[in-house]
Amino acid sequence: MQKTLFTRTTRSVVLTDAGERLLDYGRRMLEIRDAAWTSVVRPEVKGRVTIGVPDDYASSLLSPVLRKFSLAHPQVELRVLGLPSSDLAPLLKDNALDLACLTRVKGIPGDLLRREPLVWVCSDRHREIWKERPLPIAVYTSGSAARALGLAALQNAKIKFRLSFESAGVMGLVSVLEAGLAIAPMSRCSVPGHLTQLGEEDGLPKLPMLDIVLSRSANSNRPPCDFLAKALLDHLKS
Repeated sequence: MQKTLFTRTTRSVVLTDAGERLLDYGRRMLEIRDAAWTSVVRPEVKGRVTIGVPDDYASSLLSPVLRKFSLAHPQVELRVLGLPSSDLAPLLKDNALDLACLTRVKGIPGDLLRREPLVWVCSDRHREIWKERPLPIAVYTSGSAARALGLAALQNAKIKFRLSFESAGVMGLVSVLEAGLAIAPMSRCSVPGHLTQLGEEDGLPKLPMLDIVLSRSANSNRPPCDFLAKALLDHLKS
């Protein structure tokens, strides 16, 4: 029985449910092919790599590349530590981490992966909350670049605000936004599709870009770390 894989309109081509399933199978087949090819043409790599990454980057940026790396190098043990960028920095200095994908932190060198927009986010069902004064704000805990830049932008724009929620992870912020209790400054890559971005047209100040970098500890000069660093740079560098 034939199935339709996509529907075409005058403006776009959209995959059907069957098309989405086939696309998913195709992606997985390519991953397996790449892993098989890598196992033949690359030297066997063994060892352990500990990488640190904030929650909001882990799922949105690192998940695909870590999965692909694990398939290609099954004898490399990956340990992922989810912490805010400010907490990852001292761990790099102490060699408690091999690699870290984090927002640029002063004093920690790193290769620029991408520049990520910082945006205001709220629930689509509660868009009018941005009109409240003082403005209810949900932010990450102290040390977060998104927190510092967001609050500074409000202060510079002379918009009165109150901190209604603080969280170390992205899921805490998302739950508060879904409930319509606040708006939040978040990296655009970490914004779930069901939430809405606000901007200058809504009376909110423009936010700066975030530099996302890949940093390495002094003890990371080992083949497993080299291979993972290259995979991250190849996949994420823009």
